[in-house]
Amino acid sequence: MKNNYKFLNNINFPSDIKKLSQNELKTLAQEVREEMIDAVSETGGHLGAGLGVVELTVVLHYVFNTPNDKLIWDVGHQSYPHKILTGRKDKIRTLRKGNGLSGFTKRTESEYDPFGAAHSSTSISSALGIAIANKLSNKSDNVIAVIGDGAISAGMAYEAMNNAGSSKTKLIVILNDNDMSIAKPVGAMRAYLAKIFTGKIYFSLRETVKLVISAFSKRFSKKAGKAEDFLRSAVTGGTLFSSMGFYYVGPIDGHDIDALVSVLKNAKEVNYEGPIMVHIKTKKGKGYSFAEKSEDKYHGVTKFNINTGVQEKSKSNAPSYTKVFANTLVNHAEKDSKIIGITAAMPSGTGMDIFGKKFPSRMFDVGIAEQHAVTFAAGLATEGYKPYAAIYSTFLQRAYDQVVHDVAIQSLPVRFAIDRAGLVGADGPTHAGSFDITYLSTLPNFVVMAASDESELVKMINTSVDINDRPSAFRYPRGNGIGIDIPNLSEKLEIGKGRIIKEGKNVALINFGARLNECLIARENLTKKGINLTLVDARFVKPLDENLIWQIATDHEALITIEEGSIGGFGSHVAQFLNEKKLLDGNLRFRSMFLPDRFIDHDKPDLMYKYAGLDATNIENKILDTINSKVVVKKSN
Repeated sequence: MKNNYKFLNNINFPSDIKKLSQNELKTLAQEVREEMIDAVSETGGHLGAGLGVVELTVVLHYVFNTPNDKLIWDVGHQSYPHKILTGRKDKIRTLRKGNGLSGFTKRTESEYDPFGAAHSSTSISSALGIAIANKLSNKSDNVIAVIGDGAISAGMAYEAMNNAGSSKTKLIVILNDNDMSIAKPVGAMRAYLAKIFTGKIYFSLRETVKLVISAFSKRFSKKAGKAEDFLRSAVTGGTLFSSMGFYYVGPIDGHDIDALVSVLKNAKEVNYEGPIMVHIKTKKGKGYSFAEKSEDKYHGVTKFNINTGVQEKSKSNAPSYTKVFANTLVNHAEKDSKIIGITAAMPSGTGMDIFGKKFPSRMFDVGIAEQHAVTFAAGLATEGYKPYAAIYSTFLQRAYDQVVHDVAIQSLPVRFAIDRAGLVGADGPTHAGSFDITYLSTLPNFVVMAASDESELVKMINTSVDINDRPSAFRYPRGNGIGIDIPNLSEKLEIGKGRIIKEGKNVALINFGARLNECLIARENLTKKGINLTLVDARFVKPLDENLIWQIATDHEALITIEEGSIGGFGSHVAQFLNEKKLLDGNLRFRSMFLPDRFIDHDKPDLMYKYAGLDATNIENKILDTINSKVVVKKSN
């Protein structure tokens, strides 16, 4: 810590917070906010979400007996204040760095993180599971889930609330309503929450919230009357949550420590068999003017100057893959009115905000609802439209059944723009695009491509526009391209055809995806050692370029594949083809390079690829090892 704080210096664990008076909590909250801003200015990370829940975090640890009482943060990107107060303040400047703190909650990091999370809308489900486990074990510990207004709109949250409402199990859900999850929340839930908060009755009877707080515990006794029920519903209007079996209270000012203490103490102490919903209203980016004024409330930031709010810019002059995708799609959409853009609550992350500004009536942000996004796209495809579902690889996992059942089986021409393919750096394994090659290339009727650079990405987008008889997908990494010229819209690929980058002798390396530049470095190093290898860019895993692979396999003594994905992907398809054609029965030495069978912790991307064995040095060593190995062919009698 850099500042001599009045209280925070002496706060190491939540037990220390309980030594403070309720009035002193306000100073502590301000100190936590200052420390978080200072730390994230050095590390980068998720800023706005954490700033909005500082007061809530302080009060939760003041009122409840964590870690015995289980506190679950949905998504986890708002957990930085929680980390500061739970024994990790001295490590807070290691956030998202190698061997440092995770940017999300993580069970192996602290006993105060009872459930790891980095994907949204899992908190109520996991909290209910823990609450029922407590019930079965005759434990009286509380379980609290904190979920945002964007996350609660997702299908999984509704499923969990539906189950919780009939469970007769005590569970406290805090709805953190800040009208801003990552992007602006969308859909009917947003309108519903806005109506609750902005209703004239709420503002004209603001003081009656105090009556609701005082009546809280009475509500659970048989003495509670219709008048109190009417007052609560008149002030709050929480009809939806009440109808799902929740006892609803709110909205409460989420930055008012006194109100939070009163409400949460009552929620903790009341003997009630059922879920309680406490609706709080907060401001994302609270307490840092640049974050408060930002359109996305400084959701995710790079290192920044605290005094000016200016974020550190990328040193690369090459455009990001995301912008290349967005700008190329816009160019096509100007000529083709059937092109539709779809994203699941990630318009800026996927570049769909660029598309939406140009074509507002043709871009649909469906909220945190990847399953719906895919089937929605399938519906559009049945009517002759050309939907592009731009979804991170790691989030598309959540919609795999829809990809199979609603798209692939019906052979509908949905185009999947798969961003964040491969390892992603500071966000770690929860956000890595490790599995899409495998889970998509197993499906019949699919075209699956991977861009080796930004030029190839444009060609793949160009190609996908004309694929009207089946679904297609093209994957590309996070970050910037390599800085080469962008082709025009007419440059397309022949489906299922790869390309030879460099020709050599004896050894061939077939790349699938964005490891091509590392392959070129490895080839250059080997050339200096007198080894000239053939380098191929596969472009497609499905359909596989069988003619090219046959040619390479029969012309070389050794063949190596490389990809930024798990086992079961490109290398497995090549191995299956070689085996089927009996090309592995002779002297061909075949090896595959792919992500190892483990989750790789957050770090700088280049270091993560080094740990994964997919950097130039490891590629070079694999080639040398393959050359030096001997193949023993068993002869039949």
